[in-house]
Amino acid sequence: MGSAALGLRQPAVLSETERKDALEASRVVARLTGRGAVRVEAVLIRDNEPPQTFVLPAPAVQLLTDMLVHLGAGSPVTVTPEHAELTTQQAADFLNVSRPWIVKLIERNEVPHRMVGTHRRILFSDLRAYKDRMNASRRRALDQLVAEAQAVGEYE
Repeated sequence: MGSAALGLRQPAVLSETERKDALEASRVVARLTGRGAVRVEAVLIRDNEPPQTFVLPAPAVQLLTDMLVHLGAGSPVTVTPEHAELTTQQAADFLNVSRPWIVKLIERNEVPHRMVGTHRRILFSDLRAYKDRMNASRRRALDQLVAEAQAVGEYE
């Protein structure tokens, strides 16, 4: 299989009319989720071309459902392949932290990176793994606080 260059795009943001369309589409597609691959017939709204029929794999049905729900709610959506390399600014935006914080994580070897000339690049999959580790750590800390509060009778 050949490789495709997938660039990081600006998040998709919809108009109010498009948001309503996305919500309606999310409801329809959600009914198909969990049923395997589906055959789709696409008909262009403003064109006289014949309908196009294709198979949408099961994981794509789930992904499409998730994207439509977020878009319908007015949340910007971006699709990023796991193998994408992010700049430190893109990584900071993903984690909702500052760029200097990302640089500190790199310097402490908490997030792997590679150098491209004088610029750091971080694999999206490594960044997601870091985020998952941090979320798990926060959950454990919260669970421990709840357990301690229950032990002294302050949490029911």
